[in-house]
Amino acid sequence: MADLPETKALALSRDRSVLTVVLNRPEARNAMSLAMVRELESVFAAIDDDRSIRTVVLRGAGHHFCAGGDVKDMASARMAEVTEALDPVFEVNRAFGRMLERVEASPQALVAVCEGAVLGGGFGLACVADVTLTTVDAEFGLPETSLGIPPAQIAPFLVKRIGHSQTRRLAVTGARFDGREAVRVGVAHECVDDVASLDAALAVVLGKIARCAPGAIATTKRIIAGVGQRPLDEVLDDGARSFAESVRGPEGAEGTMAFVQKRAASWNDGEATR
Repeated sequence: MADLPETKALALSRDRSVLTVVLNRPEARNAMSLAMVRELESVFAAIDDDRSIRTVVLRGAGHHFCAGGDVKDMASARMAEVTEALDPVFEVNRAFGRMLERVEASPQALVAVCEGAVLGGGFGLACVADVTLTTVDAEFGLPETSLGIPPAQIAPFLVKRIGHSQTRRLAVTGARFDGREAVRVGVAHECVDDVASLDAALAVVLGKIARCAPGAIATTKRIIAGVGQRPLDEVLDDGARSFAESVRGPEGAEGTMAFVQKRAASWNDGEATR
């Protein structure tokens, strides 16, 4: 079991195989400081090889997911000296992209629970989750272009999520939109009326994930990530090798026996059997 790092900008809690990571700067609508970015990356690095953690839930404190980047951090970086070896603004911006890469590559199932502000960097996090849930009155958007800057680290992940056409529309208009539109364009997967319904929807999703083997989830995410990045025959060869290993491995054997014996598989520690 992985040792989780100490965090200040994040609140961490664990219930069996589910790790909940709360963006915990409610006084700033959970605006993403450089410290928060680094803590997120360190948490996901720490659990990368830990299959006892099977699901990560991302949500925000104070009924907001994340209002974007921390303006104070960017102002400090802009005022700092630029040298041939170091551009502080570049480093702050690129750190966020590295964190998104780390989160997206997580072998665990990742669920984003969105309410309130889901802007800028928060929008980016919503786009790298495997499952994104939202309330209808959540406010999604890419405000960067209206501030005179590009969504430089977010845009590539948004293209992967919803395609070039919708990304271009959202970026050049600086659009703000609600949870229903987030589902319509493909950023979110389910929209509910209120926070109570959001928690109920999360419980259903966690129950479904609990039915699935952790190794199979990790392998499937890796195969999917290769699509468009490598030639198709390489992706399919890798898939076939992974399939053969899984069939002969302990998860494949347990899954088959559980099916035959009409029981829950050993990895099911959630609500799925009720």
